[in-house]
Amino acid sequence: MDKLALQSLASDLKRITLSIQRNSLNSASRFNKEARIWLKQSLEKSNDSSVRKILEKVSIVLDQKDDIKKAEDCLMYSVLLQNRSLKDEY
Repeated sequence: MDKLALQSLASDLKRITLSIQRNSLNSASRFNKEARIWLKQSLEKSNDSSVRKILEKVSIVLDQKDDIKKAEDCLMYSVLLQNRSLKDEY
């Protein structure tokens, strides 16, 4: 599991959330593209089945239109991925 990729993906998901809430759809689109790059890297390096399930769901969320539902989903997955990446550090 690549912690840097997971944490970067979590950060981009949080940025997507904030951009949508601020009605800055250009920023949301840019962070969506960056999130896809981190998602691809995370999928390639992930051995953990529970993380892979989350990443597959993130992929579906990134395809949604930019609305409040997408913002809520991105925030939820951001927290889950951040917690998962920090889990092994304790």
